[in-house]
Amino acid sequence: MSPNPFILVSPASRGLSLALTRHFLRTTDLPVYATHRSDSQSAMKEHILEPLPGVDPKRLNLLHLDLTSEHSISSAAEALSQTLRPGSYIHTAFFTGGLLFPEKQPLDLDADKLSSVFQINVISHLLLIKHFSRFLPSAQKPKVETPAKWVHVSARVGSISDNARGGWYSYRSSKAALNQVVKTFDLHLQMNKNQAICVGVHPGTVKTELSRGFWESADGKGVFEPEESARRLAGVVDNLGTEHRGRVWDWEGKQVPW
Repeated sequence: MSPNPFILVSPASRGLSLALTRHFLRTTDLPVYATHRSDSQSAMKEHILEPLPGVDPKRLNLLHLDLTSEHSISSAAEALSQTLRPGSYIHTAFFTGGLLFPEKQPLDLDADKLSSVFQINVISHLLLIKHFSRFLPSAQKPKVETPAKWVHVSARVGSISDNARGGWYSYRSSKAALNQVVKTFDLHLQMNKNQAICVGVHPGTVKTELSRGFWESADGKGVFEPEESARRLAGVVDNLGTEHRGRVWDWEGKQVPW
C-alpha cells in the first residue's frame, strides 16, 4: 500500500487560514482538504481558487465544519474518511481558529465573550484533535520519510513568562491553555510512537479582521499581510524535526517562551 499524504487546514475561509490553503495549493502537489462553514461549497471553492489559475481544482477538497459544534467536527472527520484512498495520512495540518476580545481591565470581562473565546481558541482545537488525529501516520503504517506536522496557531501573548503588559485576559489565557494542549498532545504522539509531531506557531501580527485595531500599535516588526505570514509559517514548520516537538515557534523560527 503506497502512502498518500495530504494537507489539512481548518478553518480555511479567510485571513491567514485562506492564505495557508492557497499557499499549499500553489507550492505543493498534494491534495488539500480545507474546512469551511459557509452555505455554498461551490462558491467557497471558487473563492479559494480564484487567484490560482494554474492549480488543478480537483486537488482542493472542502469539508463543512463549524468550530462551535462537536457534531459538525465529527461529521467532517467522517466525511474526510469516506474520501481518502488506502494509505492516506496527514502530511501537514494547520488549525487556525482564533477569537479576540481585548479586555484592558477586569471590568471589561464578559461571561458570554469568555465562553466564546475559550470555545474557539481552546475547545475547538481539542475536539479537532479528538476527531482528526486518527489520520496521522501511526507507528506502523504508512511508513513516512519525515514526521507529519500537526500545527496549532497560537500567539506570543500566550506566554506567561513574556507577559510584561497585562490586558487581553481571555485571549492571553486561552492561548496559554492552547500551548498546554500542544505539549500534552505531542506527549501522546510520542507515547504512541506516531510518526508525527505537534507544535504551536506564532504568526506575528497578521493584517486580518482579528487584529485590525492593533496594526498601528505594533512596533512594525512582525506585521504581515496574510500571504507573507503563511509563507513564513509554512517554511518554519517544514524545517521542524522531532527535536523541535511540543513547543511554540514564531515566524522567524525562534522558540516562544512558556
